[in-house]
Amino acid sequence: MKRVFMLMGLCALIGHTSCTSTKAETEAEAEEQTQFSVTSPMKMDTTITDDYVCQIQSINHIELRAQEKGYLQKIYVDEGQHVKKGQLLFQIMPNLYEAELKKAQAEVEFAEIEYQNTASLAERNVVAPSELAMAKAKMDKAKAEMALAKVHLQFTEIRAPFDGIIDRFHVRQGSLVDEGELLSELADNSKMWVYYNVPEAEYLDYKAKEKQDEKTEVNLLMANNQLFKYPGVVETIEADFNNETGNIPFRATFPNPDGLLRHGETGNIQMAVPLKDALLIPQKATFEVLEKKYVYVVDKNNEIKSREVTIGAELPHIYVVQKGLAENDKILLEGLRLVRENEKIRSKFVEPNKVLSQLELYAE
Repeated sequence: MKRVFMLMGLCALIGHTSCTSTKAETEAEAEEQTQFSVTSPMKMDTTITDDYVCQIQSINHIELRAQEKGYLQKIYVDEGQHVKKGQLLFQIMPNLYEAELKKAQAEVEFAEIEYQNTASLAERNVVAPSELAMAKAKMDKAKAEMALAKVHLQFTEIRAPFDGIIDRFHVRQGSLVDEGELLSELADNSKMWVYYNVPEAEYLDYKAKEKQDEKTEVNLLMANNQLFKYPGVVETIEADFNNETGNIPFRATFPNPDGLLRHGETGNIQMAVPLKDALLIPQKATFEVLEKKYVYVVDKNNEIKSREVTIGAELPHIYVVQKGLAENDKILLEGLRLVRENEKIRSKFVEPNKVLSQLELYAE
C-alpha cells in the first residue's frame, strides 16, 4: 500500500515539474517573440537617379517646300526611305522654266554680238565710248537674267540637303503646288537631341557640382521601359527659366547608330545626382497614412512614437530622408503592424550598416 502511495506521489511530482517546465518555455518563447528589431538612419554619401520626362528630336529636321509653282511631275522616293545628300526627291514640271532659260540664252547671244560690233566700231572711233559701255551693260544684264533663269530651273528639282529619312508626303504626284508649299520633311537621325526640363533647385545643385570641361553623362529610358544602350551627354542648357513652371530646358545628345530613335519619340532621362551626408532608412521601416510617410521612433524608455518623415529621394528598397529624423534616432525596423502608439516594447538594436548591406543599395 505504501508503494502505491509513493508511486502516485512520484507521478504527481513529475507531472508538476513537466507543467512548470513547459510553462516556463512558453513564457520564454513569448518573451522572445515580443522582442523587436530597431535600427538608426545611416548617414553616408550616395547617388540617386532623377527621372525627367523628355522629348526626342532629330539633330537635323527640316521641311521640304516647293521653291517654284507648278505641277508635281515626279516623286522619286517613298515615305520612310533613307536618302543621301544631293539625291533627287521631287521634280516640278520644268517646261516653262526651260523655255525661259532658252529665251535668256538667246538674249545673251544677241547682246554679245551687239557688244562685239560696238567694240569694233569704238576701236575705229566711229561710236563714242559711252555707247560701248551701254552695250556692255546690256550684255551683262542678259547674262544675269540667264543665270536667274538657270536658278529657277534648278528650283524645279528638290534634292536632299543631307543624309536622312523622308517623312510622309503632304502632296501627291500630279498635284499643282504653290511656291513655298510643304512637300514633306527630312530627318537626320544619326544623332538625337533629347530635351528635358529641370526644376530651378535641381539646376542650382547641378551647377554647383558640375566639373569644368567635363560633360555629364545621362541615360535614356524609352517608352517600352527599356534602357537605350548608348549613353548621352548633357551638352547645353537654355538661357532662360520658364516663369510659369520654374523649369529650365536641358539638352542631351545621344548617338543613334542603329537608327532606333526617331524624331518625336518620348521617354525619360535618367541623371545621376550625388548626395552628400544623406540619411538612409529601409523602406520597410515606414508606413503610410493619408499619403504621408511615418516611422515608429523608439525613445529612451522603449516606448514607440509615430513620427512623420519627408522623403527626399528613393533608391531600391531605401528612402533618403529629407526631414523628420536625426542620425541617432532609433526606429522600429520590423513588426510595424504588431505594435500600437505609446506601447512599451523590448527591442534589439541592429547596426544600420548591417541592415543596409542586406538591401539593394547602389552608393558611392
